[in-house]
Amino acid sequence: MRLIQRSDIKGPAIYAGMRDDFRKRIIAIKRDRRVLVGDRVSLLFENRTTLISQIEEMLRVENLTSDDKIAEEIAVYNEMMPSESSLSATLFLEVPVGTDPRTELDRLIGLDEHLVLHIGEHAIRAAFEPGRATGDRIAAVQYCRFPIDSDELELLRTPGTPLRMQTDHPGYQHMTACTEAFRASLARDFDEVVARS
Repeated sequence: MRLIQRSDIKGPAIYAGMRDDFRKRIIAIKRDRRVLVGDRVSLLFENRTTLISQIEEMLRVENLTSDDKIAEEIAVYNEMMPSESSLSATLFLEVPVGTDPRTELDRLIGLDEHLVLHIGEHAIRAAFEPGRATGDRIAAVQYCRFPIDSDELELLRTPGTPLRMQTDHPGYQHMTACTEAFRASLARDFDEVVARS
């Protein structure tokens, strides 16, 4: 995937005038790229557009306008860019209202070893960003990758291929069937790479 460049980023002053329209577009894109697994885990599969959105929002919130600071944010989010051989996702652990967040998160320690994407009959275990979970702590937001080979990519790009997301954590076992719109959205990312080749 093509990395984000400085020229792709508008910055707070210009972004403010286009934010409402851009956010509507991003919400529509994310709708097809989000998957819920049970009631505690949700994943947003990232692409270039969703990551640009996150950069613009971060710059707006932090009022970052210098080229150096913008370059730092771009570098951080480019690390989350999917590649020709992997999908990239942000995982969110949802804590029910009225519960103790620490207790609820502690129940999911080890989840980073128990997340699987099924593409057809292929099972692909997620590789998580180091440092977000330890033996006694887990962060509520995590970043992960799903490495895919050429056979899995071909299946992903084939209409009708079933995709499922699974957690096989001893205390949190769920399987969710993904929509065809989800599959198609992920496949389009790779179609863009082929078109530019």
